[in-house]
Amino acid sequence: MNKIPMVENACKELLQCGVFDRRRKCINFIKERFFHRVTAKEDLIFWPSGLLAAGLWSSRAHLAADGPEARGIEETLVAYYDRWMKKGAPIAVIDDLLAGETLLAIDREIRRGSRRFENGLSKEQTEGAVHKLASYAKEHPKDGTGSFFYRPAGGETFIFVDGIGLACPFLYQYGEEFDRQEYRELALGQIANFLSYGMDGATGLPYHGYDMTDGCKYGIIGWGRAVGWLLRGMMGCMVSDYGRERLSVSCAGLMDVVLAYQRQDGYFSWQLQASEGPADTSATGMICAALKQGLALHIFAGEKYEKALLAGQRALEKSLKDGLVYQCSGECEGFSRYPQHYGAYPWSLGPALVVF
Repeated sequence: MNKIPMVENACKELLQCGVFDRRRKCINFIKERFFHRVTAKEDLIFWPSGLLAAGLWSSRAHLAADGPEARGIEETLVAYYDRWMKKGAPIAVIDDLLAGETLLAIDREIRRGSRRFENGLSKEQTEGAVHKLASYAKEHPKDGTGSFFYRPAGGETFIFVDGIGLACPFLYQYGEEFDRQEYRELALGQIANFLSYGMDGATGLPYHGYDMTDGCKYGIIGWGRAVGWLLRGMMGCMVSDYGRERLSVSCAGLMDVVLAYQRQDGYFSWQLQASEGPADTSATGMICAALKQGLALHIFAGEKYEKALLAGQRALEKSLKDGLVYQCSGECEGFSRYPQHYGAYPWSLGPALVVF
């Protein structure tokens, strides 16, 4: 399959994600100045762009190092991170840690002598930024068990499963890279807590989140992207023996539960149990990306997993048009608020780049 149109679209979208145009800025100014309303702030590394960056980095590994496509990815990533750093490397929410994964990988190459990013990023820039992201996570408000509050600024005490996939891979890999055990434990602790407090006992699937203050679990059971976020977070923490020893059994068990819901057409539904509801390429892409990574790490082994991955790849191919991945559900608006609008979004394109 020709991935180049997907790569080209991802490069273009990466530099557009999170950026407000003049019209949006004017509207926000009017709302704030004259109506005293709180408006969303521009976030240059918000999570959709982090997924695109991760997908592009994965694609780069399979391209000829001196080819135009690999160089194009590198130039785009340099422009993306350089733009953010020139603004002072602001960190708005826990979601921004997702972009730290690829930045950490770039920093690793630079510190090990690679000159491929020297025209745009320096060791001082990248290392300073990844330390800043790690410090942000360390100081981020947490509940009594050490789990990140998802949106603490408004006084909320909810734990969202999204945070597992957004933050844990960066934190664990940062701990590996700089030999900081406390960051490995911070990442693994998020996962252990969610597996203890956020899962449905009957199905073995995750709720969208929970709150330790009232002991309740929130959202629906088996939201497709919730499953994807949880698997993504677990997989990102199994890059070393320590993480694999802690997570491989529970990850394999979760994947076995999840694969029972794969549809005959290879997709996963927007809610896994809704087999007659809409298929969702974001759920399919995230689950299959974890499946592919798990096979490579020998967390999963055998024909069942290989067949499931192949079926998922073929399903995603059917939703691919002009380098975009369609049949993707829209952005979630909170617990039990899952708009049934389907199109092509960064959160289907980024994971699909990992899958293919």
